[in-house]
Amino acid sequence: MFQDKYVFSQLTAFLNRTQFNNYVRKYDGNRYVKHFTCWNQMLAMMFGQLSNRESLRDLIVAFEAHRAKQYHLGLGREPIAKTTLATANQNRDYRIFEDFAFYMMKEACEKRTTNILDISGKKYAFDSTTIPLCLATFPWAKFRSKKGGVKAHVLYDIEAQVPAFYTVTTASKHDSTAMSSIHYEPNAYYIFDRAYDFFKELYRIHLTDSFFVVRAKTNLKYKTVKWKRRMPKNIMTDEEVKLTGYLSEKKYPESFRLVRYYDEEDDREFTFLRMQNNFLHWTSPIFIRKDG
Repeated sequence: MFQDKYVFSQLTAFLNRTQFNNYVRKYDGNRYVKHFTCWNQMLAMMFGQLSNRESLRDLIVAFEAHRAKQYHLGLGREPIAKTTLATANQNRDYRIFEDFAFYMMKEACEKRTTNILDISGKKYAFDSTTIPLCLATFPWAKFRSKKGGVKAHVLYDIEAQVPAFYTVTTASKHDSTAMSSIHYEPNAYYIFDRAYDFFKELYRIHLTDSFFVVRAKTNLKYKTVKWKRRMPKNIMTDEEVKLTGYLSEKKYPESFRLVRYYDEEDDREFTFLRMQNNFLHWTSPIFIRKDG
């Protein structure tokens, strides 16, 4: 008889159940629960995600088809009803699963870290993606007159190649508003696209002794303080600048470097802003974004 664990059970064995139970106790997640615990709920939703289920009904049908295997998958002995799962998703404290997700992301980052660049400190990239939603089902997620959606803002650890942080907002929120949710680490590097040239938040990065690289918008107002004469190949401009816009100068009073880079492959020019006094190499491919 085949007695090895199912693949799903082998995957969930890597989850720290003790830490998860700590979060459950913290938020009193299993209060009045008889059999369908928070752990069962998380595994059920994981199973649905990994097996590409399209709805709760579809997920319950899959469970019923594999009823004899349910206990060995970690989902308990009792049958799971659609109303039970839907009620758990609606009423239980989401912070149990959010905190555990952040814990697992931190563990993954620490175990997978590699040294891509010969620069000390973490390297992160921050961007968002829009997830469409049915406006009739999720009226709070109104995006346009007849469209609904949310934005997932993700801080990606470049060297570990896993997310380090995320937050979710309605799709109508501008990308830069999510920057205030990031906990900036000293001596870390943060890479942004031009939607994130929010100078108040960029100055907060400066004050925490961390560094940033961001694409500049075409209407940026600045004055040149000094510039370099000898530059590497494809570097068209490398200069120290200060903002001249009234509000922009108040939000970011310090000077920073402005670099124009020519991409031969796509025949395009890119303009980057970065802090002074750090040692990034502009020819490094992780700072050349070709899709935006």
